[in-house]
Amino acid sequence: MKLLTLHDLNKADGLSFTFEGSFDATVGVERALTPLVDTLEKHAEGWMPTIVKSDRKRKYSREAVWRALEERSDEHGSIIGLFRSENPAVSLVFDLVLEQAQSSVHASLDVQPIQFFSGVDACRTLVAVSRAWAAQYPVSYASAHSIADEQLAGSPSFGRNDEQVRKDGFNKIYELFWLNIFGPKLVESVGRERMLSTPAHLVEELPNGSVLVVLWPTASEFASEEARVVQARAHVHLRPDLDFDTVLRTLRERSAALVPVEPRFHPDVAPFLSRLPDEFAISERQRKIAELNAFRPPVPEEWLPVAHPSDVANPERVLESYGDLSEGLVAALHTKVPSIMDETAESLTDLDFYFWQENFPERYTRELIDSHTAPALGAYLGDVLVRRLSGTWVLRQKVEESQVRVGKRVWLPFLRARRYMQSRQSLLDYSLTQFFHEVSRYRP
Repeated sequence: MKLLTLHDLNKADGLSFTFEGSFDATVGVERALTPLVDTLEKHAEGWMPTIVKSDRKRKYSREAVWRALEERSDEHGSIIGLFRSENPAVSLVFDLVLEQAQSSVHASLDVQPIQFFSGVDACRTLVAVSRAWAAQYPVSYASAHSIADEQLAGSPSFGRNDEQVRKDGFNKIYELFWLNIFGPKLVESVGRERMLSTPAHLVEELPNGSVLVVLWPTASEFASEEARVVQARAHVHLRPDLDFDTVLRTLRERSAALVPVEPRFHPDVAPFLSRLPDEFAISERQRKIAELNAFRPPVPEEWLPVAHPSDVANPERVLESYGDLSEGLVAALHTKVPSIMDETAESLTDLDFYFWQENFPERYTRELIDSHTAPALGAYLGDVLVRRLSGTWVLRQKVEESQVRVGKRVWLPFLRARRYMQSRQSLLDYSLTQFFHEVSRYRP
């Protein structure tokens, strides 16, 4: 049973539903939370979790939920995860906080991809869950929306510092999302009559005084021009201090930032660059793809038209020392970069990605990099050129002057490695992937 990781959930835009409601724990957690589970089983058609995880993984059942909550419980509460590995992928975390005065349950639901909610019927299932939960467990505010667009909106801080967020929470209408549940306090601050007259797809008053507002019939169309106009009108209706044109312009800018950009990376670095977009937040991804499309690495200059003759007295000993350097790198990284043992072009791309992902040049000390990592990487790079491109070492007493002859040129792997390890940007400018592709053009 495969569980979704945060990285998995970041691969494509999804729908995020966050809900925090209060309940009376004196009746017992199982009894208090039975309506929560009842609602999920009744309405989560097509996206019902299939796995329950606490200290162990179990196939979903109501009993599995209670056992998981018990396993993870302490005097403060309990936290468990419910997952669905098949399409749509689902991650649902229940975080219980037990307090004498009033206990709370925080539910964080992610469903990927958001296109699952392109149909009205699928959206109705989520609306039904949110309505039932809010009626049973009083909330101050809850919402469901695109993860990417939430990020662009600055949720949940909306420009505030952590202390302000903890103190104030969602104390006014900073933003409107596809689905919103406003607790009685927020409703009264806006005015119940104004809240109930919001121009939206669905506005419904709940029995406990909360108000459910759904802006558009389907969640996946949140970025369409029509949905953005509705979003702007509803926001300005609830916040008359805001300017409609300004709000709409901001929403349009957010929509534009999410328009898919086709990757067109420079071919010599495409194997490396194609891995980078997924490392950025979904909201930033298209902009990053556009930036990487425009990136053109400098033409490699770590070569000579004519080799400097070898000036070492004992070539075998020098090659042995290079082998020790290379083996040291393999020993240090073989668990994190398994392909390093293969000494291939793909190994070099894997190293590029590892060093970039770790921000290695700026995370570790310059002394370590200059005295150990860069020399070891130069030896390894040279060995790959020898092994995969029929290269030949031309050894020099000064390590950085040592060369590998491939075709009519001689190449300087130690110099390349030193330049490569200067900064995170230099990992792009002097990538091992590009260097290998350039050298391969001169293979006899």
